[in-house]
Amino acid sequence: MPTEIRAEMVAQVHSVLVEPGHPVVAGDTLVLLESMKMEIPVLAEAGGVVAHVHVVAGDVVYEGDVLVTLGAATSP
Repeated sequence: MPTEIRAEMVAQVHSVLVEPGHPVVAGDTLVLLESMKMEIPVLAEAGGVVAHVHVVAGDVVYEGDVLVTLGAATSP
């Protein structure tokens, strides 16, 4: 089941650190947001594989916007 990582506040996307197919573990930084001159890391809450990145650097996001969709981790 896909996991949607959402913005928790209005912010500008400073940088996107992952791309589709990128494996992640819980705690990895996926996106850096900027709000009020502060960088806010958006972390993976669980492991998986990046299925889709919904934002690019410079985008303005609002609370609840989907930033990244994670799919289930693949088994070796």
